[in-house]
Amino acid sequence: MPGPPPSEKRSRARDNVQRDVIRNDGKVGGFDLRDLPEDFLPLKPKSQWEDPEQSEREEWHPATLRWWDNWRTSPQATRMVTDVDWDYMLDTALMHHRTWMSGGTNTERLAEIRIRLASFGATYADRLRLRLEVELPPEQHPAGAKGHANNVTDLDARRAALGA
Repeated sequence: MPGPPPSEKRSRARDNVQRDVIRNDGKVGGFDLRDLPEDFLPLKPKSQWEDPEQSEREEWHPATLRWWDNWRTSPQATRMVTDVDWDYMLDTALMHHRTWMSGGTNTERLAEIRIRLASFGATYADRLRLRLEVELPPEQHPAGAKGHANNVTDLDARRAALGA
């Protein structure tokens, strides 16, 4: 365990470090997992083959595809500029996939996944350790604005409709 994250404000003036600000550039980094060669994923167990003579490969777990797409569009992706960075993340994606495919019974990979993701600044604490700050566009989360998703009803409007 790496210990507690550094505080945002340091106790000594000489320790006030400048954080690198990263922002989303609107580009999609890396590559799509769906475009990888078929033989990248492991074989399904023989009992799951439709034809006993023809081997079948697993498909990417939907949670891994969503996770990968989140990384590709994240501000951290602007720092993953080499093929080596994306290959390292691809190895991590395969671990993520195998963990999800096990149905929760195969969790020994979780610590390694956490360590690998920390090096890319996955959590707020990881970004503090890496001295990174994610800059969000002001229009994305304006202060004091009411959040309205398509499936959320405004309580005041609902109360007015009910006559309460």
